[in-house]
Amino acid sequence: MIASERLIVHGIDLEVLRGGDGDPIVLLHGMRSLTSGPRFLAQIAAHGTVIAPSCPGFGTSPRPKDFDTIYDLVHLQRALLDALPGERMTLVGLSFGGWLAAEVAAQGHPRLARLVLVDPVGIKISDRETADILDVFNRSPAEVRRAAWHDPDRFAPDFDTMEDAEIIRHARDWEALCLYTWHPYMYNPRLPRWLGRIAVPTLVVWGDSDGIVSPDYGRACARLIPGARFETIAGCGHRPEIERPDELAALIGSFVRG
Repeated sequence: MIASERLIVHGIDLEVLRGGDGDPIVLLHGMRSLTSGPRFLAQIAAHGTVIAPSCPGFGTSPRPKDFDTIYDLVHLQRALLDALPGERMTLVGLSFGGWLAAEVAAQGHPRLARLVLVDPVGIKISDRETADILDVFNRSPAEVRRAAWHDPDRFAPDFDTMEDAEIIRHARDWEALCLYTWHPYMYNPRLPRWLGRIAVPTLVVWGDSDGIVSPDYGRACARLIPGARFETIAGCGHRPEIERPDELAALIGSFVRG
């Protein structure tokens, strides 16, 4: 069972989803905060204790004054790892959370045992004139919807049917994402240099229909991480945890056990 709770990390109040037993599996959300609804969380909790925080500004986690950079988020996630019990941790990052997870792993942590990156953003692989990451803020909502999902009619959120609390949560997530990633857009120009410092086994997973960041972007990202294994999930866009939770959970579970 996945339960919602509050956790104070370095004086910062975080909404956290938690469930399962065993070594910690810290799950960093993507462009939208996680809710307890997706069965993906329960599936991952079969392999350890899942801890899934909402970053400040996302979900119901308040954002402290002057807390507004990727630097702030990376240090907060390191403080979270410091605060958790357990000797061998797995860090899983989805999309935007994959960027944060890669930054944390590149800095190193004594108890980090494994790293999983799922359709992460965070690097620039092409020339200045080539857009590696679809601009989700300046493209039409219809284009973003088509790019994000393999089957948008089945999986894309329907704002007309959402409760007010869900719409408010979505708006907070989008505002926070814009604040942290606007400039430069969705990447750290220095990160590619330091991905080679990641010293733990790493799994990079990609939806083969991802139109936000392509599988070729994913392969380039994996090549920068020593020994990283690259896997694709068929019939899946930018959010495998929603469109293909069984396949993604199986990949992560096998990797954690291995």
